Amino acid sequence: MGILDNFEKGLERAVNGAFAKTFRSGLQPVEITSALRRELDTKAAVVARDRILAPNRFTVRMSHTDYARMSALGVTLIDELTALVQKHGTEQRYQFTGGIAITLQDDSSLSEGMVQIDSSSVTSTVAWTPVVDINGTRHPLVKARTVIGRGSDADITIDDTGTSRRHVEILWDGARAQVRDLGSTNGSQLNGAPVTQAILEPDSTITIGRTRIVFRVLAQASRDTPAVPPPADPATERHDMGGFWGPGA
Repeated sequence: MGILDNFEKGLERAVNGAFAKTFRSGLQPVEITSALRRELDTKAAVVARDRILAPNRFTVRMSHTDYARMSALGVTLIDELTALVQKHGTEQRYQFTGGIAITLQDDSSLSEGMVQIDSSSVTSTVAWTPVVDINGTRHPLVKARTVIGRGSDADITIDDTGTSRRHVEILWDGARAQVRDLGSTNGSQLNGAPVTQAILEPDSTITIGRTRIVFRVLAQASRDTPAVPPPADPATERHDMGGFWGPGA
């Protein structure tokens, strides 16, 4: 399975279950990912040796009916699209001038099932947003220390009798994360291996009891102004996270 297949299947999995009944006809989320992928690949431009610039601002236009259905998913859909654009850009070694911003737009000129993408490159401040996905629900990590367990005093409470009341915590310093087991009865695993405390990389999976916790970091635009970036000097250009700006860059 290639990179593009993974890109498209990521969101297909994200909209299974609770969202499945929403998409009986018309535009499908996987078609949006395909359109975003094509837009990235089409607009990516070589501006210097080892530097491929791709757009980071996207407007996804669709019919009124499709817009109503997609908008019903709220921030979850936008977060998934942002994460998949970020991942595709990293794998293709594209670079962005700032955080990724995706907006859905109602377009009466489009028929149901059609999608059009408008894109541009803007200079922006990147807001690195840590989140965890647990049982189909996304939880932003808004504290420096987030406790997860089955107790009511945990920051994120999970319904799993195989976990301790305060089972594990995630530490976030604004740039990087760590996971720490809090002396739980059954222990914790990180990517399938027992863990007491360790650095937590994006897309890592923490397992406690029967619960899987996927840690992600989303690069989102917090403030931007249109700009045309000058060609970079390849001798001095920084390349973080495989060509994407990494936390703390």
